[in-house]
Amino acid sequence: MTSAAFIAALEAGDLDGVRRAPKGEAHTHGPFGGDLAFLAGRTGRDIVPLTAPLTTLAEMDAWTAANVADLFKGRDGRRLGWEGAFARARRDGLTRVEFGDDVWMITQQVGDAAELFAGIEAARQAIAPEIDWIPQLGFSRHCKRSWLWRWLTPFLESGGWRSLDLSGDEHAQPIDVFQPLYRACKAHGLRLKAHVGEWGTADEVWRAVETLELDEVQHGIAAADSRSVMRFLADHAIPLNICPTSNLLLGRVARLEDHPIRALYDAGVRVTINSDDALVFGVGVSEEFLALHRAGVFTAAELDVIRRWSLTA
Repeated sequence: MTSAAFIAALEAGDLDGVRRAPKGEAHTHGPFGGDLAFLAGRTGRDIVPLTAPLTTLAEMDAWTAANVADLFKGRDGRRLGWEGAFARARRDGLTRVEFGDDVWMITQQVGDAAELFAGIEAARQAIAPEIDWIPQLGFSRHCKRSWLWRWLTPFLESGGWRSLDLSGDEHAQPIDVFQPLYRACKAHGLRLKAHVGEWGTADEVWRAVETLELDEVQHGIAAADSRSVMRFLADHAIPLNICPTSNLLLGRVARLEDHPIRALYDAGVRVTINSDDALVFGVGVSEEFLALHRAGVFTAAELDVIRRWSLTA
């Protein structure tokens, strides 16, 4: 599909046309980025995503625990979640997607590091073999560093993983705690990302990039509060993988029309548009593109630039 067709689909409000355009996604959370219809067909459960804003991550965790988490327990549940994630990626027109699982999953009777990798790859082959999958490891920010070392080691030894992300409560532990872990992952060739600046400050975005030697930032919208931080991100070519509807439904922005992604783009920061947790927030990447266009945040041509950015790391 050409850029002209993508632009025309946005301007016509044609969701199917937007979906047909190749896109990448660098910020989604495995099973929680699944396809609602696919999971309803497999389980008989109709998941109803959020419709009103929450105010804390704890509220979102409670919602996922009550509505979807039980679906993904055990080997069969995890396989269902991965297949749902690839089903949504395929329907969304994604040709490149980055996700995986948290290193602590090896404590949950779903397999060792190599088995987890093989399980996700088997799900890709079964559902969407045409999609370029970037295997990503995850750290939860509340976990002790000693635990993370113990869980991480077999993943690095087994190989195949290509990126790393850190998520959870941004203020659970200082960012410095994770520096040795990130250096080990960098030495193994992983691309480094972290959730920062969703709930924290612009200065915390800068500090995380420097301390962890990040290649990308997940969210990072607080950077828009500081010209110097935006200039730093632009000068160092650090992309921000932004999830507009997630920011809206977690109360980080009041209106989509005022989303700081516009200020970041205008400051020369490379941004990508992502869904975060599609089961929670009820949208895929294509809906995000269309919503930003309808809200007047970007022109269709600008969104095509962002779409093409998403296709390469």
